[in-house]
Amino acid sequence: MIDHGTALPHYRLHIVPAVVALASPTWQREVWLDPGRFEDLDHTVHVLFDDFCDADNPLPWLGQSLRTEEEVELMARLGAAYGAVQDAVGADARDEVYLYAPGWSAVVAVAARLAQVLVSNDQRALSKLHDAGHRWPPQ
Repeated sequence: MIDHGTALPHYRLHIVPAVVALASPTWQREVWLDPGRFEDLDHTVHVLFDDFCDADNPLPWLGQSLRTEEEVELMARLGAAYGAVQDAVGADARDEVYLYAPGWSAVVAVAARLAQVLVSNDQRALSKLHDAGHRWPPQ
């Protein structure tokens, strides 16, 4: 399938929701702090740093799971902001310690901008697929 920008478009199905979760303090409190839910900060961090990207070094992911240099730059900023909080609170700190850390607002802010860019770029790619004749459902 032509994706107009990524070799691993299915990776974005994990990256975009993880970034959106980091951009939403309400989601973080209601979902991550609920012991009955699967998703937590650790899951989100693994998606962005280990499994589908490397927020500490996102450049190799350009064309793989990231579409543009702007996405790479913002992902690197997100990695740096998260790293600063992790350094301040400790890697083994509970989720609520991260959420109330002084630097957490910087993580939320860069994640919000990155989420906006990711979604906008995905919409642009979908439009290109539509213009190229791809329709859903297939006929």
